[in-house]
Amino acid sequence: MGRAFVYVILGGGVAAGHAAHEFVKRGVSHGELCIISEEPVAPYERPALSKGYLLPEDPARLPAFHCCVGTNEERLTSKWYKEHGIELVLGTRVKSADVRRKTLLTATGETITYKFLIVATGARALKLEEFGVSGSDAESVCYLRDLADANRLVNVMQSSSGGNAVVIGGGYIGMECAASLVINNINVTMVFPEPHLARLFTPKIASYYEEFYRSKGVQFVKGTVLASFDFDSNQKITAVNLRDGTKLSADMVIVGIGIRPNTSLFEGQLTLEKGGIKVNGRMQSSNSSVYAVGDVATFPVKTFGETRRLEHVDSARKAARHAVAAIMEPEKTTEFDYLPFFYSRVFTLSWQFYGDNTGDVVHFGDFLGNSFGAYWVNKGHVVGSFLEGGTKEEYKAIAKITRLKPAIEDLADLETQGLEFALALSRQAEPTEAVVVSSGSGSTIVTEKPLHAWHATAGVILAASIAAFAYLYGRRRRRW
Repeated sequence: MGRAFVYVILGGGVAAGHAAHEFVKRGVSHGELCIISEEPVAPYERPALSKGYLLPEDPARLPAFHCCVGTNEERLTSKWYKEHGIELVLGTRVKSADVRRKTLLTATGETITYKFLIVATGARALKLEEFGVSGSDAESVCYLRDLADANRLVNVMQSSSGGNAVVIGGGYIGMECAASLVINNINVTMVFPEPHLARLFTPKIASYYEEFYRSKGVQFVKGTVLASFDFDSNQKITAVNLRDGTKLSADMVIVGIGIRPNTSLFEGQLTLEKGGIKVNGRMQSSNSSVYAVGDVATFPVKTFGETRRLEHVDSARKAARHAVAAIMEPEKTTEFDYLPFFYSRVFTLSWQFYGDNTGDVVHFGDFLGNSFGAYWVNKGHVVGSFLEGGTKEEYKAIAKITRLKPAIEDLADLETQGLEFALALSRQAEPTEAVVVSSGSGSTIVTEKPLHAWHATAGVILAASIAAFAYLYGRRRRRW
């Protein structure tokens, strides 16, 4: 028993939904495309699970966050796929793949063949047992990776209101879940081995967020890890034991200690690198019929001249669309030119980061208020930018200068100019000629200027038009 398709997307997460949308935009015919997913629902915007889904009032629920509402596009429910002739094979696990024969074998024994395969299998949450700690199957121990995890977490939170929660891990999932726990009237302690929250943060930036969390009642235990659990006679967790000897009372535990890409189906068949499937600038693997996108793909980041595997929804969305373009219109598709981007929202805070966090750090803004940021300068050029509490124009500005990578001669002057440096430079037209920009203490920041005056005028008009459009567009947008 088997079926054949021209295009198959393996995986049902964010990347799958955005790839399907791109296929339809580019004219895929009815019956040509199939999506195979272990989850029982059509692809959805996974970031909603750690944000709106966990809120006690007006929580996000499907079908509200099916792809592609995360980018303010149409919502792709099961009906949409049916209307466009796309086969959804849901609740189905693929147990083996043969890329030479272009076949997939499902756990039910069905063989599915393809001409082109997009691997969007994402990643799985790392389990405590992989670090020598048992107890993942306990009733009140939660992970958060898919809809089933989110439903379980909501149920445990509701039964733990007013109680104590321990969050294992200080990354983005840990931070977002901790904020949701507080909003659900649960006392929170975060435990992580690092000296501060989120590896992307500098110590100064992390200190700001930690103080904000403390103001909400969150406690921190740093420099140690989970060792074991205490259980009562009903096998319910009563306490968390840490390696440094600390014992924390706990009614529930959330574990966010990282993920591992789902590559096992293709080990020994495709080239792997940095934990993922190695692809080129067209998202094409070592087998010309197989493409990989999202958490599972290691791809060339042109702006840094090296390959990376990025774990973020923005990369998954854009890489998926690029892979579809490369498959359907290869002669018109250039190499993927992606600027790494990360964002998060917790409580009333919201930040965005672009580029790379390497080199010297230059902080700016009001760390006693609610708007501040940082630049990373490596080998004399801006390579990364971070901003908390920015406007759409400001976020767009730091993204633009990170891509431009302007040269910096004096870090002190960059600190003095702060966000205004990004705003001023982003309003210029496409740079073509080097020029020195004067600051209060002398001419020390080297950037570039347009070759002709009309270029600058056009650039200002264009930037203003885009900013105005983004503002009006953003007012109607609800981004997960």
